[in-house]
Amino acid sequence: MNIVFRVDSSTQIGVGHLMRCLTLADEFQKKNHKITFICRELQGNLVNLIKYKAIGLLGNNDFQSDDLYLNLLGETQEQDAEQVIRVMPENTDLLIVDNYALDEVWHKKLRQYTDKIMVIDDLADKQFDCDILLNQNLGSQVKDYQGKVLNDCELLLGCDYALLRPEFKELREQALEKRKNTKKIKNILISMGGSDIKNITYDVLQQLDSNFNVVVVLGSISPHNVMIENYAKDKNIKVIVNADNMAELMLEADLAIGASGSTNWERLCLGLPSLIFTVAENQIKFSKILDKLELIRLLGHVGESKVVDVVKENILLIDDLNVWSERCFNSCSCDGTSKVVEIVTSKSVLSI
Repeated sequence: MNIVFRVDSSTQIGVGHLMRCLTLADEFQKKNHKITFICRELQGNLVNLIKYKAIGLLGNNDFQSDDLYLNLLGETQEQDAEQVIRVMPENTDLLIVDNYALDEVWHKKLRQYTDKIMVIDDLADKQFDCDILLNQNLGSQVKDYQGKVLNDCELLLGCDYALLRPEFKELREQALEKRKNTKKIKNILISMGGSDIKNITYDVLQQLDSNFNVVVVLGSISPHNVMIENYAKDKNIKVIVNADNMAELMLEADLAIGASGSTNWERLCLGLPSLIFTVAENQIKFSKILDKLELIRLLGHVGESKVVDVVKENILLIDDLNVWSERCFNSCSCDGTSKVVEIVTSKSVLSI
């Protein structure tokens, strides 16, 4: 198959959408499918991470819209669709779209240029004209999409379909054994996402005692990296920019402190207890579900008054690491990516 991904990354959007598409692309490539990415060249993009053919769309710095996601896109849906159509590879079998700004208006314009359309979504807040829709969030239900998708749309819902890289599945057995014997928090992993514009990482570090072994993971597009690296000097803090071994770092950690988002499923897969902040409004709903199920402890939304000040007291309140880890393990499998590829390429959904 010829598969095209339409996805963006930027300082404002972050890198989560791109990373999960890359994970899915890698699994498709194992089945010898041809991959192309179409990405807008937004400020702070990480298109350089794409090892497949990548086609860039020029951004419009003067574009303004009352719609948050169109502002992040930097174009109207119609303009974006026209640009994509001009560069779409011929004989595209599957177009995979991971962008909150694009809905049925965009999908209908691309229909004649691809056999099938797949959407990766988290919000269930718009109309979709697609053949397959994936929402990997725990708690997503068929009723969320009633009246919003085509009647014959294949819905892949829940974290059984979480797009995790294979190294997480590979380390799951080690994690199961390690968590059984972890009684005390010694190693803490801090990861506030690819950009951390509000420098929550620094605020969290202020809350931690020096007796913890702390690993901080930063994205290269974060504007505060130098500040964090200077603060970490002569302290028990290791700073890693653009870590390529997140599964190993999560395995070594006893507790994670970080941003909500797709990384939640990585932490759950490896049974890693986590103190979580939401950094975008669209993360609040499913983060509250995870908190209610006692899979994470939700500290609040970044931007709320003194939300970071509760980190230390929450660490002191943790007395159930083993039980917490077991809940995490039971909530999420680690083979969602292969499941998605198997379903998408099955004859019932898509002719190969």
